[in-house]
Parts: sequence; structure tokens; C-alpha cells
Amino acid sequence: MTSLTHGSHQDPASDWRALIRELAAMDRPSASEGERQAAELIAARLRLLGCRVTIEEERAHGGYWWPIGLVNAAAASAGGLALWRRRPGLRAAAAALAGIGAGALWDDLGHGRRWFRRALLPHRSTWNVVAEAGDPAAERTVVLIGHHDAAHSGLIFHPALPRIPLKLAPRLHARSNRSFPLLYAVWLGPVMVAAGALTNIRRLLTTGVALAAGATAAMTDIGLRAVVPGANDNLSAVGVLLATAAALKEQPLDGLRVLLVSTGSEESFSEGMQGFGQRHFPDLPLDRTEMVCLECLGGPTLIVVEGEGMLRMRDYPAAMREALDQAAEAIGIPIVRGLRTTAATDAIIALRAGYPVATLASVDETKLPMNYHWPSDTAEALHWGTIEQAIAVCGEFLRSRAS
Repeated sequence: MTSLTHGSHQDPASDWRALIRELAAMDRPSASEGERQAAELIAARLRLLGCRVTIEEERAHGGYWWPIGLVNAAAASAGGLALWRRRPGLRAAAAALAGIGAGALWDDLGHGRRWFRRALLPHRSTWNVVAEAGDPAAERTVVLIGHHDAAHSGLIFHPALPRIPLKLAPRLHARSNRSFPLLYAVWLGPVMVAAGALTNIRRLLTTGVALAAGATAAMTDIGLRAVVPGANDNLSAVGVLLATAAALKEQPLDGLRVLLVSTGSEESFSEGMQGFGQRHFPDLPLDRTEMVCLECLGGPTLIVVEGEGMLRMRDYPAAMREALDQAAEAIGIPIVRGLRTTAATDAIIALRAGYPVATLASVDETKLPMNYHWPSDTAEALHWGTIEQAIAVCGEFLRSRAS
């Protein structure tokens, strides 16, 4: 495969930098008209590069603040009433309601069946772009995954917060290998309300009510905020998909089918990827399919993520992590290992389904994605050289799989 970073000088359709800038100027909330327009633009570019492209409409709720916020609001209200009235019947009702809510959140945050949001919350259309490249007759398939929707901001994402450990505990931060499990706070509130009401331990119940009320306020804030440009998260990955398509057009790859997938509604906890899985996993054999998730590739330091999970940490298969590392080493690109994320990517859907999958990403000095869910996540702030490195690593990975 030839160089993937210079095609934009020869063919305007392959100008991935221009595509990132154009998409970043669009308002692209999950499951929105802007998301659909972004999908159309990406699909048109990929068609010009010779890919067989479909835009697949799926159903999604399109947010995470309502599922989390409603459960926590209900738990806080029920727990507060039990504290005020002090009746056994009210405590039992509060324990039952908060316990069901905690179960709903465990399922939702774990990317499970999503029974709570499917049963009680409205849904609308979301759009995935699925492009086929490489050798369509090949037995083996590699799926490269990005997403084109953008996240809502919120005070909880203020860029000053992850820098606090850098200043207060620099040695501890240097040794840490995973991000702070922030989403435990939105689950522990209902858990503590249920446990406190069941055992009649007022301090436990009071703490649960406070946590649940705080989670409700945080989710309300996120829901009311505007959508960020999302250049790093995750138009940087869309740029890699386009550059890879351009390289495969310039020098076709035999012996490997390549799917370039840009999902919608990733920011609502991978609802678009769940739709892709329901539609395509039956036709993608586990023993002949590998997947690479591309996430937030515009920061200063390229990494292979070791594992992910909002509540339960799940490591990616070691062979996939090593394969990405070896691809980078083969072309002399430095890559950092050892970091795990307590957020989640589209890779979690493939991982739960049993596929060999790993995530290629980038971080800054906080060991987190740069400008994460903040208005400063603009195209002007991107480290374009890191995206070029990611393009090259993907190219080498595909070559190794084809051979």
C-alpha cells in the first residue's frame, strides 16, 4: 500500500483534512438531521474513491443523559421520601425502585440489551455509513470503525478537571494506567439508595440520595448544552477512513475484504454500532473477521488501548493489541501501551459479541483524549501528524492481514 497521507494533493475526493474541517462546521448531534447530512457527505466521498457504499438507517434514542438522569432522579426522590416519612413501606418501595434503576444502569452502561431506554424512551433515526473496499471475494475481513456524530458538552467535561491530578499528585498520575471511573458515580447513587432503604441505614441512604441528585444535575447540564465540533472525537477517525479508502483505490489489496464503517449515535453509548451489529454480525464469522476501532486520533500521543468499560473493565484480545503495536513498530511509529479507558467506544459492541478487536486512539498529557467533549475540540486544535501516523498504522495493519 502506498503512502496514505499525500492523496489529497492529487485527488480532491481524498482530501481527508478538508473533510474533517467541513464536517466540524456542521451541527451533528446523535440521531439528528445534521448527523444524517454528515453521513451523506462521507458516503459521497467514499463512493468517489471507488467504494461500494450504503447508508443504513437504524433506530436510536440519541442520548445518554435521559436514561441516566431519569433513573437517578427517581432514586433520589424515592430515597428522599423514605428519609422524610420513615415508613417501612416507603423504604421497601424506595429499595425496589432504586434497585431496578441500578440494574437498568448496569445494563445500559455495560452496552447490554438497553431494555430501559428501548421500553420507555422515544427513538428516532440514526445513520451508519458502511463502505466495502479491498477484495470483495476474500474470506477474511477487517472492519475499521469510526463515528461521525458529535457529543454534547457539560461542566463535568471541563478541561481543568483532568489536570488536577497532574498538579496535586504527579507521581500517582504518572503511574496510573486508566482514567478515573467517573460513571460509577451515576450508578452508585441508586445502589446506595436501594441498600440504605433496605437496611434502614440512614447515612447510607442519605449518601445515595446526594449522589443520585448530583448525577441528575450533571445529566441535566449535559442535555441542555450545545454540541461540540467533535474534530478529535471523532472526525479524526473519519479522516483515517477516507485516507484508507484513497490508498486502497490507488493500490488495491488482494486477499482481504475491508469494511470502512462510520457509525452514528456513538455518543449515545454506541447505539449506531449496536444497529450495525444486529444487521451485519450474522454475516461476519468470528474466526474470519477482525475489527479495529479508531477513536480520538487527533491528540499528541498515539496509543493502543488495552481495554475499556464504564463499570466492568474488559480487555481486548492480546493478539489484536500486539498486532497494532507490531504494525506501528514495523514502520517506525512510536506508540504508547498500557492505558485503559473507563469510557467506552464502539469496540465494546464487537468485544461483547466475541470478535477480535482493539482500539487505536490518542491522548494528551492527562492520559485522556484531547479537548474531550469541550467546545475547543476544533479542527484547528488537531495534531495532524498524529492522524497521519494512525493512517500509516492502519495501512500496515491491513497489509499484514492481507499477507
